[in-house]
Formats: sequence, structure tokens, C-alpha cells
Amino acid sequence: MKREIKFSLVFRDMWQSAGKYVPRVDQLVKVAPAIIEMGCFARVETNGGGFEQVNLLFGENPNKAVREWTKPFHEAGIQTHMLDRALNGLRMSPVPADVRKLFYKVKKAQGTDITRTFCGLNDTRNIIPSIGYAHDAGMISQCSLCITFSPVHTVEYYVNMAKELIEAGADEICIKDMAGIGRPVSLGKIVAGIKKIKDIPVQYHSHAGPGFNMASILEVCEAGCDYIDVGMEPLSWGTGHADLLSVQAMLKDAGFQVPEINMEAYMKVRALIQEFMDDFLGLYISPRNRLMNSLLIGPGLPGGMMGSLMADLESNLESINKYKAKRNLPFMTQDQLLIKLFNEVAYVWPRVGYPPLVTPFSQYVKNLSMMNVIAMEKGKERWGMIADDIWDMLLGKAGKLPGTLAPELIEKAEREGRKFFTGNPQDNYPDALDKYRKMMKENKWELGEDEEELFEYAMHPAQYEAYKSGKAKEDFLADVEKRRAERDKSPLDDAKPKTLTVQVDGQAYRVTVAYGDIDLPASATEKVTAPVGEGQDVPAPLEGKFFLTKNAQETPLKVGDKVEKGDLLCYIEAMKTYNAIRADFAGTVTAICVNPGDSVSEDDVLMKIG
Repeated sequence: MKREIKFSLVFRDMWQSAGKYVPRVDQLVKVAPAIIEMGCFARVETNGGGFEQVNLLFGENPNKAVREWTKPFHEAGIQTHMLDRALNGLRMSPVPADVRKLFYKVKKAQGTDITRTFCGLNDTRNIIPSIGYAHDAGMISQCSLCITFSPVHTVEYYVNMAKELIEAGADEICIKDMAGIGRPVSLGKIVAGIKKIKDIPVQYHSHAGPGFNMASILEVCEAGCDYIDVGMEPLSWGTGHADLLSVQAMLKDAGFQVPEINMEAYMKVRALIQEFMDDFLGLYISPRNRLMNSLLIGPGLPGGMMGSLMADLESNLESINKYKAKRNLPFMTQDQLLIKLFNEVAYVWPRVGYPPLVTPFSQYVKNLSMMNVIAMEKGKERWGMIADDIWDMLLGKAGKLPGTLAPELIEKAEREGRKFFTGNPQDNYPDALDKYRKMMKENKWELGEDEEELFEYAMHPAQYEAYKSGKAKEDFLADVEKRRAERDKSPLDDAKPKTLTVQVDGQAYRVTVAYGDIDLPASATEKVTAPVGEGQDVPAPLEGKFFLTKNAQETPLKVGDKVEKGDLLCYIEAMKTYNAIRADFAGTVTAICVNPGDSVSEDDVLMKIG
């Protein structure tokens, strides 16, 4: 009999690899006893990554959710682990060091045992501080190697990275094959190389999409891996993870000691997952995400990101086709857009220095590629819109790129007066907790047990404010109802008259569009009153959510402020990235036409400058 292999259920990632959301806390607490009853998991991934942002979007308190969700596993002796994005903590953008330290203190107090820390650039300078933060908080530090396949990401590259992390005090190593494109034999060599350095626990995490990961699981186990991350039906395979039942059967046949599974409890968990999907979570899961796709080998996009990609494609496709409709051009299909995006990712990735395609850099590469595709479909050139966070990656502010930047991007940076950075990335982001403490006191908000509310505000300022105001829950419930109505509508609904606003020679009219003959009301062609405020429109260049600022360090513009050409006006959050909108001309802000947090469509007027 060979060594023992233990299983970890990646319950959070299962959901976020399939769609946008994870279950509410009441649903999580409902399913926990059945997961424990299955009797086969040494570990469960309970939080991290986008988990807490999802709580906030629900209008739930994420701290309450983590405490209630981890508690039953602790009582059962099952370890809980979470995802930590190193310099980025739990969000898409860098986090001050004092917020990172508080993060560990809070999560340990809430019941998280292990932090799986990764840097999307594999820059160990971003990971190593988290080892110390974890140990100071009494947590296990599991450091990740983000696996990708490129000329610079060799077996030697990864073994040397693991050696550096082990020497810095890492307790465990995770082989984070986030896109499932690691080649099985190479992954086995990496695990064997780690075990030669030091016999510490190694955990393998992979996604099923491209089709390699069952072979990879067998290879890493043969090489000495200790823990395997698994999913379970109805959320395994596709953009998710290998299924528990298949992995157990394969490893048992190979002679490894593996835990037995209480199948009665398994069926309970399976039924509850389906129940949660039928409730509302299925509204955010594209059927395509249930499929495996070898096309993913080329772009190497991670499974966790593919869950939200298909939803993003819908709005991007609508934007492109609106442009084409105005010019009587043939519409694009979603399949055509997907292939164009994959091809553009393959074009962009080497030119931005081969960052491992994992959060947030997978989103950056995908978003940049999508912006390029949209621009080119509209007759514009590549690289026209690059978000500030993406610039930080290109300039070295988020860490050292594994490869080299393309000359055209270096020239663009120099042309725009942007400076490259070679120092320690954390130095770019000064401590901020005192500022958030002051703001919470002004708002009369409690800091929370173990200062957990302070942590939440400092980590997710915009989402936390929307949660506290009630706007987040209101928007979420409205979106659920909209999606339910769309799912349940009759084909005849499309034939009902619809009232639209159109512009003719600069004048807005309200018109009714319908199939067949109808009687038009007198108001159907009335003129629409122009918005208050004089000046030139600042239109939204893309669809998303409008924000005047993205953090507490920025001062929002107000009516009456003067701006120069190139000044920052506001942001549109789209595809998890804050895209800066800058002034194309100088003047005075005469109107702000949208409220922070509101959804906007492309070409909506954001503000006026006179």
C-alpha cells in the first residue's frame, strides 16, 4: 500500500469557478453538517478570494458569514483554509501593509486555520511578508506556486521559487494550477524537486477545463503530494475541479490510501448544491461553464475566472453589436467574440511579460484583451484603454514581471510620462488603517469584534459603503428579479410594444417599437427634456458601475471643480477592474449625471464639463 492521500473540498472555488456568487451564509450553514458527515475531507476551503465581496454584494456581513461557516468544521476537527492574494489581500488591487497584518489577525480569530498565499506574478517579495503575518497570528502559512505554461515558467523556475519560500519559513507549498494547463510530467518533477528540498506538506489545486488534471493528479501523487483539492457534482468538471468520486477511485486503484466516502451524505450535499442553484445561484451560472474545453490550453485562462467571463461576454457583445447596428454591419455572435478574445489573449500575454494567469493578473490580461477586441471591432487601435491597475502591473508597481514588456507598451508608457518601478511593491502603498478608523468614527460605525469591521472597510471600501447603506442588497435583489424574469419570460414577450428613447439630429424622442400594427399613444413621440447642466458630455466608454473614487485616499470631484485635460474624473468598474475616465478637455464640472454605484451603459452621460 502506498502513502496516504488526503482530500480538500474547495467549496468556495467550486461556486466561483462556475458562476458569479457563492451561497448565502444561511445556505452555507445548512450544507456544512452534510459535508462533515461525508467523512472524507481533511480540509475545506471556506473563504478568501472573492468570497467576502460576494457577502457584501448580498448585503450580508462577511465577518458573520466566516465565523458561522468555519465553526462546524472546527468542531469536527476539519481544517479550514482560505485564499490570500499576497499584496492584494482579498481584492484586485494592492493593500497597505497594516491592513494585511490586521487581515491575518481577524481571519484567525474568525476560525480560519490555513492561508494559501499566492502572488499573481510569483514575486516572492509579495508572498514572504504573509508568512510572518500568518505565524504571528498563529496560522499555517501555505505558499503557492502559480502554474502556467510559457518559455520562462520551467521546472527549475518553480523549484527555485519553492526553495526561496521554504527558506523564508513557509509551512506548506501549494501547486496552484489555476488554469489546469500544467503538464502532468512537469508537475510531477516540480513536486519531486520540492520534496528533495524539504519533506513538507504539498497540496495540489487544479481545474478541469483543458483536460489535463486527472493525469496531473496521478503524477503529483506519485511524486509525493499529500493533499488534493477536489470538487463534487453538480459543480465538478467544466471550468471547475476534478470530481471527488473519480479522484478517489483513480488513486485507490493506483494503490494509495484514500478516505472512504459516506455516499448517503454525499447525496445530501449534492442535493443541497442543486437546491441552492435552483434558488438563485443558477441564474449566474452559464451552461457553457459546465463543459470542458481544450481551447483553454491556448489562452490559459483560469477556471476561477471563466465562471464570470461568460457573464462579462454578454455585456461586451451587446456593446459591440450596438455599434454595428448603428452602422448596418453584421452582428457578432458570442462564439465569434469568445474566439476573438482567446486569440487576443494569446497575442497580449507575451507582450505584457507573461504574468501567470491568476487573479488579478488573469483579469488584467483578459480585460486588456477584451478592450483591444472591442476597440478593433469599432475601428480603433489596440492599447487605447488601459486601466490604472493594469498600468501598475506593466510598470512593476505590483511586482516583477516574469518576462519582458513589448516595445510598443514601453513607448506608450514613456509617451504618457509613466515611470517604471523596480523597488519593493509594498512601498507604493502606505499604511491606511488610521484613516479608516477616523472615517468609521465619523460615520458612527463600530470597529467590530477583533476590529473585523475596520478590516472589512479598509479591504473593500466601496463595497462596504454600499453594504452599509443598503444599496448593495437592493441592487442584488433587483438583479435577481430581473434575471428570473428573463429566464421565465414567454417568447411572446418579445413581441410586446417597447418604448425606447432615440436621438435624431441631436434631439431626443421617445418612440414605441412593436411587431405588427398598434395604436400609438400621444406621448409616444414626445420630446425628452434635456438633463440639467450646461457643457460638453463626458460619455461612458464602456458598460459597468460608476464611481467617483476607488478608495478613501482620493477626493471625489464635485460640481464647480475645474479640471485640466488628462485629469482623473471618475471610474467605471467593469470586469472586476476600476477603469479610470480622464478629461479629454479642460473646463469646469457643471453636472454629475450618475450616482456612485449606479450601473451605466456605454455612451451614457457621466458628467458635463463647460
